[in-house]
Amino acid sequence: MATVKGVSTFSAEQEAQALRKAMKGLGTDEDAIIESLTKLNVSQRQQVLITYKSTIGRDLIDDLKSELSGNFERVIIALMTPTTMYDVHELRRALKGAGTDEGCLIEILASRTNAEIRHINENYKLQYGSTLEDDIVSDTSSMFRRVLVSLATGNRDEGTFVDEALAQQDAQCLYEAGEKKWGTDEVQFMSILCTRNRCHLLRVFDVYRLIANKDITESIKSEMSGDLEDALLAVVKCMRNKPAYFAERLYKSMKGLGTDDSTLIRVMVSRSEIDMLYIRREFLATYGKSLHSFIKGDCSGDYRKVLLRLCGGED
Repeated sequence: MATVKGVSTFSAEQEAQALRKAMKGLGTDEDAIIESLTKLNVSQRQQVLITYKSTIGRDLIDDLKSELSGNFERVIIALMTPTTMYDVHELRRALKGAGTDEGCLIEILASRTNAEIRHINENYKLQYGSTLEDDIVSDTSSMFRRVLVSLATGNRDEGTFVDEALAQQDAQCLYEAGEKKWGTDEVQFMSILCTRNRCHLLRVFDVYRLIANKDITESIKSEMSGDLEDALLAVVKCMRNKPAYFAERLYKSMKGLGTDDSTLIRVMVSRSEIDMLYIRREFLATYGKSLHSFIKGDCSGDYRKVLLRLCGGED
């Protein structure tokens, strides 16, 4: 369930004029920009972008960038970016920026659908001239690289059929690849967790608990470490409960010293039109405080105003 749904009666020209007025002359009317862009959905914002150029003769993104700064600018530009292109830009930043942002790579590749990943791959190649897979291979290493490459193919079974015999076999394979042996056969974990459909994996996790007498997440934590552990845990969490996974990402982005603004902005923007209401519910249930109150205590100024609009409510 989305918190940003767009408006039913919508004039791209009116919104374009309102945005120009907010940025013209001395000083910027930040509240008018927030009001306009957070009530529209991503496709309506794209219409405004085109109308702004055709009726005003200026580039809206350029104007926004020249008027805004810091995290407020980052979240507004994120809102103005088409969904697939936003993922493409974030993946590129994660791979080619200062140091690799492994958390961003894991989050996007573990949580998107096959169709979304295929669109990401197509647009990444068009935008940057290299394939996403090639950039992953050149920037990451060992088993973590193989998991990302597997997820980046967008080739998971998306059916709902549960093969009981295969579920038993998969659970046994995972047990023998980890808990039962000295050392871990990570390839078995990868090939099962990155290719099977969600319903099947949920059954595998149930059978695994019976065989190993512990949850699959506990086994991954004890058998793996570092980025590989994070990646496989993200896959399991997304299969079980995607909103809970994103609630955890948001919590960790704001908890402790300093805020991980990249993660906070990405999750708030990319999930606001999909499942933000469910994420809010999971956040409150897990952490005992509302997402709204967390954002309020962690962010400030116009940046906070935008995030609170995307959050959509106080519960």
